[in-house]
Amino acid sequence: MLKETLLEFFERDLNKLKEEISLYKNEEDLWIVKNEVSNSAGNLALHLIGNLNHFIGSILGKTGYMRDRDSEFSSKNIPKGKIIEGIENVIPIVLNAIKNLSEEDFNNEFPVDKHGKNVKTDYMLVHLLTHLNYHLGQINYHRRLLD
Repeated sequence: MLKETLLEFFERDLNKLKEEISLYKNEEDLWIVKNEVSNSAGNLALHLIGNLNHFIGSILGKTGYMRDRDSEFSSKNIPKGKIIEGIENVIPIVLNAIKNLSEEDFNNEFPVDKHGKNVKTDYMLVHLLTHLNYHLGQINYHRRLLD
């Protein structure tokens, strides 16, 4: 049951992320940081792509992805099409890794700790989904502020 729910929500929300990035009328606006906002939509999208490639793709799916978290926040002016491509590429990685988990895998300890705490895989996957949605909401708000 959890597997099907996670598959549905990750696919839905990653497609929503792709849509949000696509809706920016001016590509340059992806990189604007204004007032109290500390991260641009472009950097948040890169962060989500890196986060999911690392924790789900590499850790669970054994893709070999090597994360460069610092560049997720320091990179600038990446073309919108390249960000969308990154989202499109991570969708099957996430879905395949989750599809390949057994029911037992969900109850096992996640292979890496979460900020010094050992958690089960089901917990970590729910955390990653809520993390995706937290930043998806920030991107939506950022876009609407600028449009």
